[in-house]
This record gives sequence, C-alpha cells and structure tokens, in this order.
Amino acid sequence: MKKSVKVMAAAMAAMMALAGCGSKTAETTAADTKAAETTTQAAEESSADAAEAPEVAEGEYTVGIGQFAEHGSLDNCRTGFLQGLADEGIVEGKNLTVLYENAQADGGTASQIMNNFISKKADLICAIATPIAQSAYSAAKDADIPVIYTAVTDPVLAELANADGTPVGEITGTSDKLPVESQLKMIRTMLPDAKTIGIMYSTSEINSVSAIEEYKKAAPEYGFEIVESGISSTADIPLAADALVEKVDCINNLTDNTVVSSLPVILDKAAKKNIPVFGSEIEQVKIGCLAAVGLDYVSLGEQTGKMAAKVLKGEKKASEMNFEVIEEAAFYGNNKVAENLGITIPAELSDNAAALFDEITTN
Repeated sequence: MKKSVKVMAAAMAAMMALAGCGSKTAETTAADTKAAETTTQAAEESSADAAEAPEVAEGEYTVGIGQFAEHGSLDNCRTGFLQGLADEGIVEGKNLTVLYENAQADGGTASQIMNNFISKKADLICAIATPIAQSAYSAAKDADIPVIYTAVTDPVLAELANADGTPVGEITGTSDKLPVESQLKMIRTMLPDAKTIGIMYSTSEINSVSAIEEYKKAAPEYGFEIVESGISSTADIPLAADALVEKVDCINNLTDNTVVSSLPVILDKAAKKNIPVFGSEIEQVKIGCLAAVGLDYVSLGEQTGKMAAKVLKGEKKASEMNFEVIEEAAFYGNNKVAENLGITIPAELSDNAAALFDEITTN
C-alpha cells in the first residue's frame, strides 16, 4: 500500500473513532479532532508531493559519465546532469545505472575510461569538459553509442559540431562559452586603473586556446593588455604563476581544467603579491577569486541531462539536436577576498549579485 493511502486510512479511522466516543471529555474530543485534521493534512501534502514527482520512465538505462578533472564547476555539471535526467523520469537506483570515472586531467586516462564504458555497453556517454568529450566521440562513434557533452567551451573548434551548430555525428550537448565582454567590463569597473590582465592556460586544451584569442581581441576596447602564460601540465604552474604575478595588475582565470585543478596554488602566490584573481564561475569565487561573471554549472548540467533523456527515451537522436548555450551570466563576489586586497566591490555590482560570499572556502 502506498504511503498516502495508509495515511488516508489512518485519518478515516481517527475520524470514525471520534464519531463514536460520546463518553470522552471535551478536551479529549478536541485533541482527537486536531489529530484527525493533522493526519488529513499530512495525507493531502503526501498526495501533492506524489503528484509533483516525475513519473519514472519505462526501460532500464546505463549511462557512463566521464569527467576530465576534479574541480567544483565540473562536479556541479555532474550533479546537474543527474538531476536533469531525474526530472525526466530517469533516476539513479530506479531505472538508471551510472558508471562514473574521473580522468584526473590526463588524456590517456580519458581514452581508457571511454573504452571501459564501451566494453560495459553503456547506452549513452556523458562527457564533462572538452578533452574527454573529444576522447568520447573518438571512441564511441564506431560503437554506435551516443555522446552528450557539457562544459565544452567551443564545440566547433573542438570538432564536435559544424560551423552552423549541427552535430558532426551522434554527439551533442551544452557549451559553457565564457561571457568575455561582460567579464572585462566587470574587471574594469572593479579595477579602474588596471592595465594588464594575466591569463594562464593549458596549451593542450583547445577550449582555452579559443578563449585566449577572444580575450585578446576584446581587451583593447576596455583598455587592457592580455599577458598570456601557456603551460603543459600542472607541474609547470608554480613557476608560471611566480612569473605572471610580477608582470600584471590582475589575473583572470578561465575554465581551463588543468589550471583550475591547481587554482589554490595560483591564489596563494597572487595573494602574497596583493594581485587580484578573477574567476569564471561561482566555485572559483568561493575558494578565493575576487569575483566572476559566470554561469551556473548546475543549471548547465540540468540542461544537458534533459537533452540526454530525449536520446535515451528515443524521442530524438543526438545527431538531430544542435548544441545549446546558456546565455545568462551572473555576478559573484567574495567580500572576504575584497577586504584582504583592500578593495570595495562597487554597489552597481554587489546590488545585482547572484551571490556574495563573506568567507573563503578551503575544502
């Protein structure tokens, strides 16, 4: 028997007992009436919750989720992706088996993960971040397994989509294209005298190469010069950060997976030189970046999950859906970081912030 039915039965029993208890005191009768009303209300709320919950989709599904690196924004994508599937009735533990693996920012590991998903006959692969999305498509296209990606900055440059946005095969997803113009405008508002912005990026991540070019093109309009610093691996970051903080007025961080995985190192070195570091999304601001105009990566993941649900249910093929972009970006600021740097976040930004943090999260 369903919970709501049991509750309703209890409510009816309480009311019947109330009707036949003329010998009870007025206080007892009042208590019984209150109990019956409370039970009935609980039954109504339970029924309402059941009505709002999405119906579990027919069928059984196995989805491989490959994440390129371990950091907040990609973790949020994964959380959102599973929520997006659940919203469409594909729920882990009910009709969904999830195979999850993290490549720890290693391209070779990413390829192994995809081969593992294929050997386990996943119905669909979700690839989180550009490098592992490229590995997923390369491995899955001959196995006839659709790929849905998320957190891919430039799907066209990554050769996952054609110039018109159409898929190159059974692959589609969502882009986390950076709001470059809005970010530069925000930095200028916060640092009116700054002239140089340092950007560190991984030369092997095509999404970062694309973002660097966009920043270099737009920066002069806001009176900035971009000082770039390319690295090959996380081992290069400490020395590159030491050199960069000597050349710039501030640092702007991208969604570069290799760099983000070592962001605390950069933040520490920049803080010692009183150099502000700007992030590209909320999680980077939580851990010590001064501010960001960025996307909500949980929402990005949810959007991706809903696209994946259409493929799994057979409503659409991945090749029939262009990749999607979240247009809205919001301001996030960290008051504690601003205090440490002796900076006041302007009211025109703080008054419209999606979130302001008063502490630095270290874990």
